[in-house]
This record gives sequence, C-alpha cells and structure tokens, in this order.
Amino acid sequence: MRITLIAATLAALPAVAFADGHGQSTAVSYGARPAYLVDKLPEGPLKEKLASCMGQTPAPTAFSIGHRGAALQFPEHTDQSYIAGARQGAGILECDVTFTKDHELVCRHAQNDLHTTTNILVSDLADTCTTAFTPASGDTKANAECRTSELTLDQFRTLTPKMDSFDATATTAEAYQGGVAGFRTTLYTDKASVMTHSESIELIKSLGAKFTPELKSPSVEMPHDGFSQEDYAQKMIDEYKAAGIPASDVWPQSFNLDDVLYWVNNEPEFGKQAVYLVEWSDGFDEQDKATWNEDFAALKEQGVQYLAPSLNMLLTDDNGAIAASAYALAAKEAGLKLIAWTLERSGPLASGGGWYFQSVGDVVKDDSDYLVALDVIAQDIGVEGVFSDWPATVTYYANCMGL
Repeated sequence: MRITLIAATLAALPAVAFADGHGQSTAVSYGARPAYLVDKLPEGPLKEKLASCMGQTPAPTAFSIGHRGAALQFPEHTDQSYIAGARQGAGILECDVTFTKDHELVCRHAQNDLHTTTNILVSDLADTCTTAFTPASGDTKANAECRTSELTLDQFRTLTPKMDSFDATATTAEAYQGGVAGFRTTLYTDKASVMTHSESIELIKSLGAKFTPELKSPSVEMPHDGFSQEDYAQKMIDEYKAAGIPASDVWPQSFNLDDVLYWVNNEPEFGKQAVYLVEWSDGFDEQDKATWNEDFAALKEQGVQYLAPSLNMLLTDDNGAIAASAYALAAKEAGLKLIAWTLERSGPLASGGGWYFQSVGDVVKDDSDYLVALDVIAQDIGVEGVFSDWPATVTYYANCMGL
C-alpha cells in the first residue's frame, strides 16, 4: 500500500526510527519553538523550572496530542502532518473522520472543507463542488463549498492537500488558494498526501503513537443513501478492530452526545475512552453555572468518562492572572476526565489570542502565555492531555514536569 511504502521509506532515514520492537516512537525532537517560548516567559518559578529542562532528552508522551497532526506548519490530516506530530513527541494523533460519496472514511476536519484544504477548485473535480467558485465582487466575498460526500474514494485520492486557507478577495479560483495566515506557512506542503482513515491508522501505528479519531458531523442529511449515523459511528470503530488496534489505544471523539453514547452502549471497550467534545457557545460564562449546557453528574451516570472542552472554557481571568475556571473545576470534581483543545491554534497572543483565549483575552500578552495557560490546565485542573497544533511545546512541558 501507498502508506506502507511511505512509512518504510521514512523509517530508513538515519535521524528517525519510527517504531522499535516495543512499538515506541523514538528520535523525538523539540525543535526551536519550546525554548523560544520559555525565553519569553517573565522571571519566576515557571520559567526557572522549564529553563532547567533545556538539556533533557525528548520522549513521546500521551499527554501531548497532535491536533490534526502538527497543523501549525503542515497541511492538516496528511501523512506529513502526522509524521511531524510524532517527531514532536505527540503520543496520540488525531484523524477527524468523515465520509465520501461511496461511504469510505477519510481524514478531513469537515465534510465540506475541500475548497480550503485541497486543490479541488483548480482540478478536474471542480465541477463536483456543491457551490462552484464565485469571485469576489464589491462587498461580496469570494465563495465556494466542496464536499467529500460528492466524491468517490478514488476521486478523493487524486486531490492535493494544502494549508487550510482561502482568499476572500479572490476573483479567480487560483487566487482563492491563497490567504494563508501569517503565522502559518506553505513551506511544508510539497508531496503531502490526503489520507483515508484506515491509512491513518496504519501510519500512526507505525509511528508508535495512539489514536483519537473524531467523528465529524455530516454536511449531508442522514441517513445518506442508506448509510445511517449509527452505521457511520460503527464503521469508524470497525476500522480499528480490523487493524488489530486495542480499544485501550483509542479515544473516539464526537461533539454529538448520541455518538458517544452509541459507543458506550454498543462498543463498551471503546466507549470507556469515548470523548464528549464541547465548546464555548453564545451566553456561556465559565464562572456562572447557570450558563453551562452540560450536566456533569448526568454525563457520568450515562457512562461518559471523558469531557473535552475548548480552552476558553477551562480558563478565567483571576484579577489579571490566568486561572482555572469554575467550569473546569466543577467538571473535575464530578469525576470527569478532561482533555483540553487547542493550544497554539490562535496564532500570536499579543493581540489577545482570539476565540481560544476569549475568557482571558485581557490577560494574555505574548506567546509565552501559551506556557502559562498550559501550566494552569495541567497543574491546577489536572487534564489528561492537551491538543496542540504544535505538539513539541506540550511534549517539552510534559517531559519537564514528569507528566
């Protein structure tokens, strides 16, 4: 298979030994970014501790979760992104799972994101798009929508991935391919490949990492040509079974509580680690229980063990300092295991950190606050793991703190 050849070729490189006889990823490297962030920290105990670990030997850790691989710099959900995430010590890697026209599972953040994450608009498959490219005109922004559910698996495989971006001012499909955020890059897109879910399993296994697939909400009405939501949830689990992956190595995720409960009730071994994803919504206040949508005790009673809130739900402004939110502490007190998402996705924090840091936007001052936030969610809340677009930062922190 194509992925087998990729993994075999990369495993032969002298600087990388993807998996030894014990299935552990080796040759982890932090790169320059963790030290850069530590250098920016203000003087104090956190900086002193993290600076003391500069000479440590990097090692993979399940506390570090590669969000779509290493999506800060590599095109998400590609072989190159997963490899980069493993090289940065992510002990768990994420494939967001959606399906094609012929109901094959593939790795994409959304069923309808092909127009921003691949070259489909400038390929022979442009006419399959649900919404054809419309150029910008006056106050009207350029627009398009292209879905995996409009392509067969064979057609999907022909696409070339790119950094997730679009230029809303574009008047041509070619120009629409641009718009890459200034904190990202196109430097590492050459020869990256899109992946099926089963291929991601094979590759991630070869890298010595574990798995956290997210079942994405379909853009099409379900059932889709007889393929029900339950079929979809079951097929994702079946592909781990077919690959011989133990349930203890898999953390299946969904924003749809019904999916999580399906796994709890129908695949109990996988359901033990099923993750219920939640995010900041209009009217939410991390300090005001009356605004919370989740009943933590009820979730536990239904068999949900893992809750994964967005980062902004876990943090609050405590007199000008980043602190654990009442929401986070209440969920933890209820016995839920917490996973945080997503560190280093907001871009530079000097301007407030955007959506992911909206609960502490008046506090964050520069990128060193990624480490401050990480320390709060790790030490004061006690999360089980942290998704990051650049896993090396979390790996460095976890190795230093013994997590």
